[in-house]
Amino acid sequence: MKTSSKFKIEQETPEDIKDVTLTKTNLKGDWINFFLLLLLYTMQGLPLGIAGSMSILLQSKKNVTYKDQALYSITKWPFAMKLLWAPLVDALYVKKIGRRKSWLIPVQYLIGLILIYTASDIDNLLPETGKPDIVKLMYIFLIINILAATQDIAVDGWALTMLKRNNVGYASTCNASGQTIGSMIGSMVLILFTSEEFCNKYLRHTPAAGGIISVQNLLYCWGIIFILITTLVGILKKEKNISFEDGQEKINVAHNYLLLWDILKLPNVRILALIFITSKIGYAVTDNVSTLKLIDAGVSKEDLSMIDTVMSGVNVIISFVIGKYTSGPKPMSLYLKIIPARLLLNIPFAMLIYYTPTMISFNGYGKSSIYYYPLLVFLLSIEHILMHTMFVATLAFFSRISDYRIGSTYMTLLNTFANLAYMWSSTAALGMIDVLTLRECSLDSTNYCFTQIRENACKASYGICNIKVNGYYIEMLLCTIIGIIWYFAVRNTLKKFQTLDSSHWLVNMKRTATANKE
Repeated sequence: MKTSSKFKIEQETPEDIKDVTLTKTNLKGDWINFFLLLLLYTMQGLPLGIAGSMSILLQSKKNVTYKDQALYSITKWPFAMKLLWAPLVDALYVKKIGRRKSWLIPVQYLIGLILIYTASDIDNLLPETGKPDIVKLMYIFLIINILAATQDIAVDGWALTMLKRNNVGYASTCNASGQTIGSMIGSMVLILFTSEEFCNKYLRHTPAAGGIISVQNLLYCWGIIFILITTLVGILKKEKNISFEDGQEKINVAHNYLLLWDILKLPNVRILALIFITSKIGYAVTDNVSTLKLIDAGVSKEDLSMIDTVMSGVNVIISFVIGKYTSGPKPMSLYLKIIPARLLLNIPFAMLIYYTPTMISFNGYGKSSIYYYPLLVFLLSIEHILMHTMFVATLAFFSRISDYRIGSTYMTLLNTFANLAYMWSSTAALGMIDVLTLRECSLDSTNYCFTQIRENACKASYGICNIKVNGYYIEMLLCTIIGIIWYFAVRNTLKKFQTLDSSHWLVNMKRTATANKE
C-alpha cells in the first residue's frame, strides 16, 4: 500500500479493503476485544431496558393514555437523531485519552450520575397512587438515551478498529447480543424484582409488602455499577489510535460534516436511506402496541416480563448461531427471507389480542385457558427470533459496506436510517390508536368521545365511552398492506446492493479535505 504525508489511509484502494474484509474470520487473538465490545454494548443496552420497562410500568398504572405513551416514546428518538452529533464524536477528542475513550468515559459517567439522581426523585416521578409525572420522566430518559446514543457512536467506531478487519463482521454480533443482554437485565430486574406479586409468588417463603428491592434502590445500584465499570475500562483498556498517525493532518469537525454530506450524496446511500426509513411500517403495530394491548386486556406485566426475559436469552444465542451467516457476503438475503413471515405474523397477533379477554377468564372463573399462555409464548418467541435475526443481518450489512476510515460517522449514518424507521413508526403507531378508535357515549349516541372535553361530558352524565371500532385492528390492517407493497418494491434493490464492491460506498476524503481548506 502506498502512503503520502497526509491521509495515508486514503490511498487504500477499494480492492485492498475488499480483500481484507473477505478474508476468513478467526477470533484468535481477538477474544479479549470481542468480550470488551460485548460489555460496552451491554452497558449501552442497560439504560435502554430501564427506559423501555418504564413504559410497561406506566401502562400498568391504568391512568396513562396512549397519548401519554406516545409522548414518552420520544425518549427513543436519540438513536434516530445521533447522526447530528456523530461527526463531533469522530473529530473531537483528546489524543492522550484516545479517540473513542474521550467520549466513552465521560458519557458513561454521566449516565451513572443521572440514574442516581432519578433514584433520589423516583417517588415523585412514579408515585404509588396518582398520575406519574410523564413529562419529567420523558425528559430524564431522553437525556439518558442521548448519552447512550453517543456511547453507541463511539463504540461503533471503536469496533471497526478494535477488531481485526477480517473479524469486523462480529461487531454486529457484539452489538446485537450486548444490547439484548443489557436491555434484558435492565427491564427484567426493574419489573420483576420490584414487583410484590412476583416476589411473593416465586422468591419468598413468607409474603411481604413490595418487591425484594425498590425501584429507588435499584436505580442507585445501576448508577454506581455504571461508574465503577467505566472507571475500570478507562484504566485498564488502552486505545490504539490508527486513524491518523504522527505527521498526518487531523480531520476537524467541519471536515467531518463535509464527509457526512459526501456520504449522503452517494446515490446508493440515498436509496438505502429511503428503504430503511420506511422498513418498519409493516409491523409497527405488532412491535409497539401489542404488548400494551395485552396489558389492557388483563395479562400481567410480570408474565410479559418473564416471557420477554426468556426470549432475550434466546436472542443472545441466536446472535451467535446466525453469526456465520450474517458475517458472510450476503446478509440481506437472510433479511429478505424473513420479511414475509413477519408480515404474516400480524394476523395471529391481531386474533390473539381480540380473544385475550375471553381466554384469560376461561369459563367465567377468572382462570386462563390452558392453551392461552403456550400460544402467547409461541407467538412472542417467533416475533422475537425473526425481529432479532433481521437486526443482526442489518448490522452485519452496515459493517460490511462502511468506510472504516470514518467508521463512527459512516456507521452512525447507516444505523440512523434503521433507528429512525423504528422511532417514527413507534410514535406514529401509538399516537394513531386513539385517532382511529371510534367510541360512543353509552348515554348519548351523538357523543363519539373524540376529545377530552366530550369524554368528560360523557362521564359527567355518568356515562361510559364504549369502544365501537378498535383502532388497533384498523391500523394493523393498513400497516400490513403497506408492508406487502414495500417488500415487493425493494427486494431486488437490496439483493443488488449486497453484491456491490467497496468502491460503490467509499467517499473521496482527499477532495473533502481540500474543499475544507479552501
